[in-house]
Amino acid sequence: MASAIEINELTKVYKSVVGDGRFTAVDKLNLTVDEGQIFGFLGPNGAGKTTTIKMLLGLIFPTSGSAKLLGKPIGDISTKNGISYLPETPYFYDYMTGPELLDFYGRLFRIDTPTRKQRIERLIDEVGLGHATGRTLRQYSKGMLQRIGIAQALINDPKLLFFDEPTSGLDPVAHIDIRNLILRLKDEGKTLLISSHQLSDVEMVCDRVAIIHKGQLKTTGHVMDLITGSQVRIQATGLVGDAAEKVRKMADRFHDDDGMVTLWESDMDQVDAIVDAVRTAKGRIVSLTPERRSLEDIFIETVREAAPVKPEDPAVVHPD
Repeated sequence: MASAIEINELTKVYKSVVGDGRFTAVDKLNLTVDEGQIFGFLGPNGAGKTTTIKMLLGLIFPTSGSAKLLGKPIGDISTKNGISYLPETPYFYDYMTGPELLDFYGRLFRIDTPTRKQRIERLIDEVGLGHATGRTLRQYSKGMLQRIGIAQALINDPKLLFFDEPTSGLDPVAHIDIRNLILRLKDEGKTLLISSHQLSDVEMVCDRVAIIHKGQLKTTGHVMDLITGSQVRIQATGLVGDAAEKVRKMADRFHDDDGMVTLWESDMDQVDAIVDAVRTAKGRIVSLTPERRSLEDIFIETVREAAPVKPEDPAVVHPD
């Protein structure tokens, strides 16, 4: 399968505004996104997600490394018509109506009038704004602005889309509508890179994810591979004193609720060892339950286990 995005050793270093301090926002990032995938690009605030997206879009220049979009080096003018970007907080001319805004962007892409008109009508309907065609954007709610933002990102019929927090701040109905729209875009063969803190949404719609922290890639893989069959929950009673302490040290996690001990362990050999230890201590196994971790669990574990880095220089200015 062809790659929509190829990132090789991509690095962005910001220099201090005073002195010789430096801050590495993105550190030798390597990543591939296949065509037709929905790819979740995850990380805590300041991880380097927005900086990476801006480098891919040609809005800022990398310090070193390279990347390709749709087979062409970043910055190649010929790819511009095939990509689009919805930032977390887009700014639109709020005196325009929704159709006027889409017409404005359609003209920027030099889309001919008949095609532009047909596409505007279709997109307005697809994002559920047919009832508001006469309203100006200053009369739009947060959810409506997000919908028109997605419509403007689709006006050029792109092959590759970058969405930054597409469902942030939406009510439950709008949330579901936008999520379903993202899935429809995949069905149309489009590739989406989604940066989001809404991990339940990412788990539901994304094929693959990557988690970065402090500018470094920490883990990547197919969502189902990451969350399926991850750990076993063991519940036992009759463990007291040294026996309880021994078992506690053997497991990934441990919780004692008035004599009902619950342990979580991801290594199957270690599960067997814990069961043996409980029985040797004359304890009783109440249950053994395979559990699937959520993407949120994986995210938290990945970020917490990330190796510490040097503290950020407060004099360094960077946008992410």
